[in-house]
Amino acid sequence: MLGLNKKDTSLLIIVAILTLLAPFILNPFPEGSAMAQFNAGYPDLMQRFVIFGIFAIGFNILFGLTGYLSFGHAAFLGVGSYSAVWMFKLLSYNVIPAIALSVVVAGLFSLLIGFVSLRRSGIYFSILTLAFAQMSFALAYSVLSNPKFNLTNGETGLQVYADDPQILQGANAPDLPHLFGLPMRATYTMDVGAWSFDFNAGYYLCAVIMMAVFYLAIRIFRSPFGMMLRAVKSNQQRMNYTGLNSKPYTLAAFVISGMYAGLAGGLMAAMDPLAGAERMQWTASGEVVLMTILGGTGTLIGPVLGAGFIKYFENIFSKINDNVLHSWFAFLPDGLEDAVVFLIHPFIGKGWHLTLGILFMLVVIYLPGGLVEGGQRLLNRFKRRKTGTDDAPSGKTEPAE
Repeated sequence: MLGLNKKDTSLLIIVAILTLLAPFILNPFPEGSAMAQFNAGYPDLMQRFVIFGIFAIGFNILFGLTGYLSFGHAAFLGVGSYSAVWMFKLLSYNVIPAIALSVVVAGLFSLLIGFVSLRRSGIYFSILTLAFAQMSFALAYSVLSNPKFNLTNGETGLQVYADDPQILQGANAPDLPHLFGLPMRATYTMDVGAWSFDFNAGYYLCAVIMMAVFYLAIRIFRSPFGMMLRAVKSNQQRMNYTGLNSKPYTLAAFVISGMYAGLAGGLMAAMDPLAGAERMQWTASGEVVLMTILGGTGTLIGPVLGAGFIKYFENIFSKINDNVLHSWFAFLPDGLEDAVVFLIHPFIGKGWHLTLGILFMLVVIYLPGGLVEGGQRLLNRFKRRKTGTDDAPSGKTEPAE
């Protein structure tokens, strides 16, 4: 189907089902219950899951296939956001032109940075991309916020104002991002007993786009172009000795990856029409590296899982405070309750990074292939138990996908 083999078609169908049914899957606990704290089915967080999934999928095309580790991909995320907001300011709030411009501008910007950075490899390439990203952040934060040519609005962030031209904004069009009149914030809430499920227009736009770019990533992975990128990762020097010039392939991968990042930045602006320099900081670049490694470098679905995992921790665990913990352990004697809360306190709330760091270390140590490898191990163990060959060694191994 769609030019994919049976395995890839099944993977695409699974991703589509999980994405479309996310409002149900991410709200397993009834509203008002103690466990409702762990529900993640509200529009803003679901949008972040898929947007950062797109960001990580694109980064994985570069890092997972070629082995080139970029620490500057946040620059393309920020450029995409700024481009989308400028389109809102100049033309209209329709998200299609804004998203298209964010992809094009990010592609041109990544072509420029990639042309220079790819003259080096290894750690030197990583440092160059980091340097370009920090220069981009400095430009957006201060230089390009000069009153004479204010392109970024500095630390305040770029946003849409009432006196902006918006030459194509119709009189009856919504005064916020929309898709041909359908506001991105439009949400239908369905109540089923004690459960509440939100179906948001912005989320489903992001979800459809993510499925499209996920399909494109599969085609890239399975194409001769993807095979050449794997050859670069395997042994670029030997590849050059055969007479093949690897630079055009690595530059193409860098540009494609940058366009994915620009698309993610454009979608972020489409969901919330504001662009700030903080999206270009080195921490944002490091975050997408963690997402890819945590999910499974070089796999198809791994970056999406890693993005969802990190964003879940960032938004759910960071909200847990001492009051929530006391409500959970109120059944314990007072002294024991206070002791348990005292022990857990450093790992939740503002300390969620500590919990994430510990989990990341455990994954890297025991699951080098990331969450995808963990899922494959569980699946293989289940299959062996089902066939009664639990102790039999496996005859073949397959790469994680």
